[in-house]
Amino acid sequence: MASKSLSHDEFFSKLGALLSSRQSSQHGAIYLVQKRLSYGQDAEMSDAKEGQTEEQLTQSPVIVRATNGKSKRNRAEKIKISTVVEPGDLEGFYVRYGEVCKTGMTALKPRDRSKKKAKAKKKKTAAA
Repeated sequence: MASKSLSHDEFFSKLGALLSSRQSSQHGAIYLVQKRLSYGQDAEMSDAKEGQTEEQLTQSPVIVRATNGKSKRNRAEKIKISTVVEPGDLEGFYVRYGEVCKTGMTALKPRDRSKKKAKAKKKKTAAA
């Protein structure tokens, strides 16, 4: 990973800013990704991966990433943030993560699906 992982507080402040900047713009996407941290690149954990039990795998840290989804052409505008959450901190992290996401999504407006419905109705009447 090219960028360094942030602390939880830094991650939440930048995620809040990223979501609030999304509210001011008219379009775009915010991608939120969570997955178990892979130790494939770390020398100390790479050989221990084969002998791990299911219980040990559930105790692996989780990496949480967020990006604003800008295209590769606009690299200056693309924002990538990430943090690593240890197994003991997961519950508290997800509570705060949920609050930040809910706060950032309050200003979203629902999709206008009326055009899609009208098009389907028109197609149905034309076929009949």
